[in-house]
Amino acid sequence: MLNIIKTEWLKIRKYNAFWWLTIVTALAYPGVNYIFYNIYQNLVGRADTAGKLAKMYIGNPFTFPEVWHTVAFASSLFVFIPAVLVIMFITNEYTFKTHRQNVIDGWSRQQFMTAKLTDVMITSLIITLMYMAVSIAIGFMNKGDGTASPFDQIQYAGLFALQTFSQLSIAFLIGFLIRKAFISLGLFLFYFLVLENILERLAHFKAKDIGRFLPLEMSDRIIPMPAFMGKLDQDAYTNAVNNINTHVIYTIILTTVIWLICFRINKTRDL
Repeated sequence: MLNIIKTEWLKIRKYNAFWWLTIVTALAYPGVNYIFYNIYQNLVGRADTAGKLAKMYIGNPFTFPEVWHTVAFASSLFVFIPAVLVIMFITNEYTFKTHRQNVIDGWSRQQFMTAKLTDVMITSLIITLMYMAVSIAIGFMNKGDGTASPFDQIQYAGLFALQTFSQLSIAFLIGFLIRKAFISLGLFLFYFLVLENILERLAHFKAKDIGRFLPLEMSDRIIPMPAFMGKLDQDAYTNAVNNINTHVIYTIILTTVIWLICFRINKTRDL
């Protein structure tokens, strides 16, 4: 495994695009959450009636333990940023023929795919660590009343990791099947930002919420809206929280199937 990781590092370390995308990703997650936090601070910090009502109604979703949930939800909206990295990881293999060279040098096809699986897992881990660092930083900036345990909702770290890995796996599958970077990126972003949202809304109103089985929606539902947003529709929020475990199972099944498909296709595909 260490040899696989070392080989992957040798491949990507000289790609300028990799470093630029890594910098963008590293800045995006804390940046996005800082923007949300500032919006909240500006809203409740107002001295007028609107500010006082907002503070009373919203509370402080950036204190422990609720911050784990709030930051997970906000961060999950931007998984398309590391998805660009993942698509680059696999499409570059075909652009520069390194997948073929690996096999010539003695790797099995299974080892090659294991290397790609490792890439996605490491990327998901790094994104999760960023999310946890942001949650901890914002949580300590907001002391709250000091009565709640900081770790009461830390399960959202695990849910965020699973969601990230699942959605990056979908991005990987698209890049793996198409092999062309720009086409893969365009297709994934169109599906992520436009098509699935349309399909999910149509399914919600026309097909008894069958949209919950859409590829991205499955994992989206393991991190429901934060509690303060759930006050707009308490019944829907309660139902979403109660269904987290069900969607965890759906997500694990879907992600497993994605990688089984990738390993199977790679086993028979021409180099």
